[in-house]
Amino acid sequence: MTEDTAAGNTEAPATPQVKMRVLGQFIRDMSFENVMAQKGVGGDVQPEISVQVNLDAKKRPVENQYEVSIKLKLTSKAKGMEDVLFLCEIDYCGLFHVEGVPDDQLHPFLLIECPRMLFPFLRRIVSDITRDGGFPPVNLDNIDFVALYRNELMRRQAEQSQKTDA
Repeated sequence: MTEDTAAGNTEAPATPQVKMRVLGQFIRDMSFENVMAQKGVGGDVQPEISVQVNLDAKKRPVENQYEVSIKLKLTSKAKGMEDVLFLCEIDYCGLFHVEGVPDDQLHPFLLIECPRMLFPFLRRIVSDITRDGGFPPVNLDNIDFVALYRNELMRRQAEQSQKTDA
């Protein structure tokens, strides 16, 4: 007999423990174009970098396994000009084993917590690619995956309301 039972505590057992394991990580697709070198542009330029992020998650055939991908697109332009210095696109994926997450919370879990686990590795790869491509290494700022998820939900809701209004 446990202490809880002996003390007369008959509360329901705690919710299942959330378990997450990273089973693997890989680059599905990657492209780096040094446009500046191709055009033969030289000299000092002040780069401005824009970053676009897309997330995706899908169930794998094996029970409790999911594939989550972060798609990044970095475009660097010369400050005050429209000349592109470099373009970097990368689709970085992680394979996860996830248990104990309620069904109604699984979607945000996969698109928030899983990318948080992958991001440090993706950041290092982007830094190495840009450095090896002949530019100062790009050290990406942290991405707020919660805000990104909420913005996507609001965008989808606005899109749905436009369709129903039409």
